[in-house]
Amino acid sequence: MKASEIRELTTEELQTKLKTLKEELFNLRFQLAINQLENPTRIKAVKKDIARVLTVIREQELESSKNA
Repeated sequence: MKASEIRELTTEELQTKLKTLKEELFNLRFQLAINQLENPTRIKAVKKDIARVLTVIREQELESSKNA
């Protein structure tokens, strides 16, 4: 998921996306532990997506506090 796509989401949608990404990361790590993971590079991609979402959430927080 691209940062430009993430920036278009609302705060509530970002929180939901973050939750689903964290669940996916948990499931990928679980699959890795029991040797059923088909695509190990997916873990890295999910981690980066989580970081992007957290960054956009923080940007929105700073922007709202700046405007207040």
